[in-house]
Amino acid sequence: MNSREDILGRVRAHLNRNEINAVAGRAAIKTTLAAREQGPRPAVASEKSALAGRLVEKSLAQSSTVDTVSTVAEAPAAVARYLAGLNLSGKAVVWPSLAALDWNSAGIATEARGAQDVDLVGITGCFCAVAETGTLMLCGSSVTPATVSLLPETHIAIVPTSRIVPGMEEGFALARTELGQLPRAINFISGPSRTGDIEQTIVLGAHGPYRVHLILVTDE
Repeated sequence: MNSREDILGRVRAHLNRNEINAVAGRAAIKTTLAAREQGPRPAVASEKSALAGRLVEKSLAQSSTVDTVSTVAEAPAAVARYLAGLNLSGKAVVWPSLAALDWNSAGIATEARGAQDVDLVGITGCFCAVAETGTLMLCGSSVTPATVSLLPETHIAIVPTSRIVPGMEEGFALARTELGQLPRAINFISGPSRTGDIEQTIVLGAHGPYRVHLILVTDE
């Protein structure tokens, strides 16, 4: 038994959950979630182009940078241009789910694995992107390890415009629909890491990447 199963097992025991009443309990939870009413929300247009425009606007406001390509096959070249423009290393760690892209032809040496403290550039995709706040929603798994977006100084995210949703409510609804069970880790990333703890002066890269760069893929 791993730690997660141990903790959830204790929660189930405290709630008197067992195999007999578990089905009814899950049904009750789903009914409650389906019946909930949302509070007031800012208006966000639902058209694909409007969502992409809002995401770009809010991402730039969060100190991210943004590039656009037509297909995901063009992403490695876009990554190479970005790294070269900042005189950054052409060596990166990537999500295993992105390993099949032609990184070598773009001149980028990649390793498909979780990031370590020596990795300076991390390349990820995203589960979806939230237009309302310019936020990336990443769901951790064996092929989408969370460390790739958290440890390197530079985080580059490949974002299909088809995966842009209006708000976090739609992001969680999409996760429940597509994943069934929420993953162990969900990370919401809104621009580079920052803090204002010291004399209320904003410092980037305090607890994570100094840079966040989005590559929007319009035809995906």
